Amino acid sequence: MPGEKDLHPYQKFCVDFLEEKPQCALFLDCGLGKTIITLTAISHLLYDSYEVSRVLIIAPLRVARDTWIGELSKWEHLKGLRMERILGTPKERVAALSRKAELYVINRENVEWLVKHYAGRRLPFDMLVIDELSSFKNSRAKRFLALKKVLGQFSRVVGLTGTPAPNGLEDLWPQVFLLDRGQRLGRTMRSYLDLYFTTPNSWLPYKHELKPGAEEQIYKKLGDICVSMRAADHLQMPERIDNVVELTLSPREEKLYRQMERDMLLPYADGDVLALNAATLAGKLLQLSNGAVYDEFHNIRVIHDKKLDALEDLIEAANGKPVLVMYAYQHDLTRIQQRFGKHSPENPTGVRELKTSNDLEDWNAGKIDVLLTHPASSAYGLNLQQGGNHVIWFGLTWNYELYTQANKRLHRQGQQEKVIIHHLVTSGTRDEDVMQALQRKDDVQNWVMESLKARIRKIREEAK
Repeated sequence: MPGEKDLHPYQKFCVDFLEEKPQCALFLDCGLGKTIITLTAISHLLYDSYEVSRVLIIAPLRVARDTWIGELSKWEHLKGLRMERILGTPKERVAALSRKAELYVINRENVEWLVKHYAGRRLPFDMLVIDELSSFKNSRAKRFLALKKVLGQFSRVVGLTGTPAPNGLEDLWPQVFLLDRGQRLGRTMRSYLDLYFTTPNSWLPYKHELKPGAEEQIYKKLGDICVSMRAADHLQMPERIDNVVELTLSPREEKLYRQMERDMLLPYADGDVLALNAATLAGKLLQLSNGAVYDEFHNIRVIHDKKLDALEDLIEAANGKPVLVMYAYQHDLTRIQQRFGKHSPENPTGVRELKTSNDLEDWNAGKIDVLLTHPASSAYGLNLQQGGNHVIWFGLTWNYELYTQANKRLHRQGQQEKVIIHHLVTSGTRDEDVMQALQRKDDVQNWVMESLKARIRKIREEAK
């Protein structure tokens, strides 16, 4: 069993950084070991310097359930740490809080419940760890507002993410506020936007552009509390190949797509497909790109099977190798299961949906040929690299954070083969716009990560 001496040099650097900085963030790429770094630092703070006594960890549900507690059993120096998972029903959560431990992990959806549970009382934690800090990027979300109320009760706050600015630098303010309560980027989101951004079009008030020199100013403000690293700089990463499979609609199918695009309506005798506004239309068109769409009564209207046919070809071309399929809509899942057969005790070779820890174990054991999952439920913390090396995006997502994190379930340290990311793109549809948008957001992400990496270089130079 590995111990602290087996940590990589960059991991030891990050452990020291967490101990040195009471409020800080690690913007570490997937696979660099954010969890073991943080647990090692917590162990030191608990038992060496005695600076903390009880730690609250907030994480995505599956990560809270499986990843953090799983890491404790893998490392010799973490054996003495006790962890309670504040999950399940309210009664089960209260019971977990009453049991003695050093670490308590809760899923982010229950943050508001936790704050209300201790209303009028001080939370029994002196350190806070927010795993996937970027999931708190919405300053109006209930989870953010609840956590904001109790920030002052923690003597230490650590944020962890691989994608700090998934949609642009506007996303940084809520995350940094949870670290320093407005010291670096301002006390409010409004003041942050006014200081660093402009709104070039009054008819698009949500569209912001950086002022000249603002990007550098933001990075400079964060340099003392954020460490950024990319996996490719520190690990032997597998090669990644991106494959775009272009699909062409028939004249009839394209006519239906254009009609929906133009009229915001596809009439049916027993229930129309209707878009009431531009946002709804964008969603309907993405559904059409995948081959089906919901009508006003939530019935599925099938338009084409192009992606199902392409998926079948890719599964066959994989030649028996397992494939991880990302779907976007429930009707995607339903139609894939109808085409290939749904996994059940009576049909053990059917396609399986990732739902339980057993599904995860079977995938990594090579027992599943086709595993279906939605990126929102599998983007964080799950190690899937042992089960296969093919990802197929049946339905694309605008969300760059979900997109990149989902891909990194396979493209990470420990993967023994080239990772092939297949994208099913219906030509002439919103699929093409999504692919372009993902690339633009990838560029923004690179800017953030590269700028903050300079912090490490500076520290190392000063240490020489």
